[in-house]
Amino acid sequence: MNPLLDFSGLPRFAEVKPEHVTPAIEALLATNRALVEKLSADASAVTWDAFVAPLEDANEHLSRAWSQVSHLNAVVNSPELREVYNANLPKITEFYAELSQNLKLYDKFKALKASAEFAQLSAAQKKIVENELRDFRLGGAELADDQKERFKTIQEELASAAAKFEENLLDTTNAYAKYVEQAEEVAGLPADVLQAAQEAAAADGKPGWKFTLHGPSYMPVMQYADHRALREEIYRANYRGIFKEQA
Repeated sequence: MNPLLDFSGLPRFAEVKPEHVTPAIEALLATNRALVEKLSADASAVTWDAFVAPLEDANEHLSRAWSQVSHLNAVVNSPELREVYNANLPKITEFYAELSQNLKLYDKFKALKASAEFAQLSAAQKKIVENELRDFRLGGAELADDQKERFKTIQEELASAAAKFEENLLDTTNAYAKYVEQAEEVAGLPADVLQAAQEAAAADGKPGWKFTLHGPSYMPVMQYADHRALREEIYRANYRGIFKEQA
């Protein structure tokens, strides 16, 4: 079974491969679109159980699957994973843009808010309905048709730009390394951090210790290193990368 389609327990991150992404996302998008069409065409009175619950469940499945892909793309990025992430990002963006501008769904949420059932919902359920109404307004449901298309285009461009920014930032982070050979420069660092840094340097054929901008290396230096110059250099390298991508 595709691990991205298994919602029975915790995410199976270790089993997710790039080839799982597109089939899972396309299957979930097809399922969700079919459900949206069915719910939109349903002429019966709107209720939580018949309308909100199935829509929330379907969107939660899509969100959970895509969150796993996004997380893996950020922490174990590879050319193959990056390619399928970028290939599916427009599909996800388009679906949520369509969803947020669906007037039939918007009207159904408004009808539920105005119905007698709304008063009987739990506080959490009421909040979900109210948040959905807010998100429809913020998502452009009340815009004119030509403005909706422009809004969708902007959302797609923004999603693409954000993904490119994250890629550039990750590449900058991965490219940085600081090699230290003098013991006094690593004073204060815990033994496990020093061991990991020493092993990283040795793997590169270098003496001493290797420090990077990745969290397990960067954070201990900021927190424990006695050597001010080392902390400053790595701190500045980290923020130079961030500000360079923002420029």
